[in-house]
Amino acid sequence: MWHENPQVSIVIPVFNEEDNLYPLYQNLEFVLNSIGKTWEIVFVDDGSKDKSADVLREISCRDGRVKVIRLKRNFGQTAAMSAGFDYSKGSIIVTMDGDLQNDSSDIPRMIDKLEEGYDVVSGWRKDRKDPFLSKRLPSLISNKLASWLTGLQIHDNGCTLKAYRREIISEINLYGEQHRFIPAMAFALGADITEIEVIHHPRVNGESKYGITRVVRGFLDLIALKFLISYMTRPMQVFGGLGLFAIFLGVLSGMATIMLKLIAGIDMTGNPMLYLTILLFVLGFQSISMGFLGEISIRTYHETQGKPIYAVREVISEEDTLAARRLKA
Repeated sequence: MWHENPQVSIVIPVFNEEDNLYPLYQNLEFVLNSIGKTWEIVFVDDGSKDKSADVLREISCRDGRVKVIRLKRNFGQTAAMSAGFDYSKGSIIVTMDGDLQNDSSDIPRMIDKLEEGYDVVSGWRKDRKDPFLSKRLPSLISNKLASWLTGLQIHDNGCTLKAYRREIISEINLYGEQHRFIPAMAFALGADITEIEVIHHPRVNGESKYGITRVVRGFLDLIALKFLISYMTRPMQVFGGLGLFAIFLGVLSGMATIMLKLIAGIDMTGNPMLYLTILLFVLGFQSISMGFLGEISIRTYHETQGKPIYAVREVISEEDTLAARRLKA
């Protein structure tokens, strides 16, 4: 039974998961029918090249509580997550992966935690069923670094299984690979965050989309996130500090150049220290004036123009199905 304003929205980014989608839907339907709340499932097909779109269309036609958002190409998990947030309607939003590694049975416990008064409930894959070197070790390092930089002490930023209050999600704009750091961004806004242990299954069907490039992108986004959390309203404290440090080194280099001229008689115009001095001064002023402008310009563009970071090909929902049937009749 479709509800115009469901209480719970399950948002699931999907990329080439055709073999996992129907079992995932069946598991979710069984669990969600037991929570005593109205619900919807929002699948976001992030430019899949397999038959994921066909499977999702079939599921949506069978169950009006399932909505499918198809993006025009592969924009990445963060953009897919953002699309799911925009098209979902529940006051509670639960995110999870589409590869069957998250367990649907954890969702009621996460919702119960939210109803205790928390704003965000983050899943912790304590017994993670992934290879150590390629996934668990990079994740361990990333989580330690994230806790140190953001001040939010949670074990598993990378676990997609999380639950949010809509009012918190509405305050957050996502870029890059920052979907995994939503709790940290919410924490910076004063949200109450908690973490619970969740079940994690080994991948059975399909291939992992996780690679070393994703680790690098995540690390760079973490640095950007640290800046945005700590210095968004006072950027000169970081860029000005770097610039002043470069200028200070330039002053020392200039003094050394002068001393070499006075003591050793080395011609200043032929001394490499002079060029180093000039370079440090230029870098210092550039750091003060330009670095922050590049970071803030893209956000200004997206937020003032209302430009999303994804493009939708079509929206499949029960409303569309009913409208098509009325036209045929």
